[in-house]
Amino acid sequence: MSQNAFTNAMAQLEKAVKILNLDENIFEQLKQPQRILTVSIPVKMDSGKIKTFTGYRVQYNNARGPFKGGIRYHWNVNEDEVKALAFWMTMKCATVGIPLGGGKGGVIVNPKELSSGELERLSRGYVRALYKYVGSDQDVPAPDVYTTPQIMGWMLDEFEKMTGGHAPGFITGKPLSVGGSEGRGFSTAQGGVYALEQAVQKKGLNPQGTTVAIQGFGNAGSHMARILNKKGYKIVAVSDSKGGVYNQDGIDPAKAEEIKKGGGMLGCYCLGSVCSLDKMPKDGKCRFVSNEELLELDVDVLVPAALENQITVDNAEKIKAKIIAELANGPTTPEADEILFKKGVLLVPDILTNAGGVTVSYFEQVQNSYNYYWTENDVLEQLKKIMEDSFEAVWQRKEKYNVDMRTAAFVLAVERVAQAMKDRGRV
Repeated sequence: MSQNAFTNAMAQLEKAVKILNLDENIFEQLKQPQRILTVSIPVKMDSGKIKTFTGYRVQYNNARGPFKGGIRYHWNVNEDEVKALAFWMTMKCATVGIPLGGGKGGVIVNPKELSSGELERLSRGYVRALYKYVGSDQDVPAPDVYTTPQIMGWMLDEFEKMTGGHAPGFITGKPLSVGGSEGRGFSTAQGGVYALEQAVQKKGLNPQGTTVAIQGFGNAGSHMARILNKKGYKIVAVSDSKGGVYNQDGIDPAKAEEIKKGGGMLGCYCLGSVCSLDKMPKDGKCRFVSNEELLELDVDVLVPAALENQITVDNAEKIKAKIIAELANGPTTPEADEILFKKGVLLVPDILTNAGGVTVSYFEQVQNSYNYYWTENDVLEQLKKIMEDSFEAVWQRKEKYNVDMRTAAFVLAVERVAQAMKDRGRV
């Protein structure tokens, strides 16, 4: 990453601390996670050779409940990134008021280079290394970048082997057959839509025809495109790691998904078939765009749904969107936040926008505890209320302190975490 994610996270915390005049003893504890676990995971590869992978689990703060957070498999995973993500999870759970703390995990690996068997052995090895420190009353993992419900299923099975009992609440984002929740697969996107719709109302926009560009066409981004398209929003640009496409007449998310699943580049949308970069149109109403160009398109809504540090001091002035809804974690740097706020851009921050995933993970835990499962409608109805109420609580603090939405969300979250720490006597 071009910038240190944890440094950015602490800069965001400091802004909220100053507004709240927070107790120094609480601030001191929020500067660092409660525990950092680093493990070596030996995996027998298909060749018969053993390869050792490095894994992390950062347990940031559990004042409001068990640590909670995903596990990502990525070649750029590092300790500072996982610390930042664990901190943001602490803030995210507090922002939407669910009784969980914050944690995060990661393994340094390119999962695309592993066979299914190697991936399973790695996943089980991660659990064997950490099983004493996780569980429904300690720390509850979930999927993240390049991890899937199938991987959660393997991890659940390994955890139950190690602990000798049935424990579906140990992990969320599981397949439905082993205790997963209806709606979990698209909950991050659905929660993002609920938050975005509140912002659209505040800006006085008509959803019908409101133009949207989505950077990152993975699970969350593609689902958000599909949901918004059904609601009448006009998706005009999408991208993935290979680049993207802009079409002023609008993009059919289903067609874009078909191209991506077929191994083609999203820019091929313009030609309707698998193509190469040299054949892609460079201008006109339908054209190839890079990830960097997509951010600067003249659209009503921009949805960063990829990785950290995409909107920086270098490109913030060029952003033309009226609303930014952060579906990714940490896509905007603190310096860029200042520029966007002065420009009048309404930025709905990650710790609110993408909290739908962890909220439905919380619902999954509740269902596991009851051994009673809800319909998709039940899940979405409760998710909608939480996201809308949380947006309004953040908005009220934005108005009260005359700050941007991110700072307002951190103020709300820090208020709640600090209260729990005080009530526990951690001061």
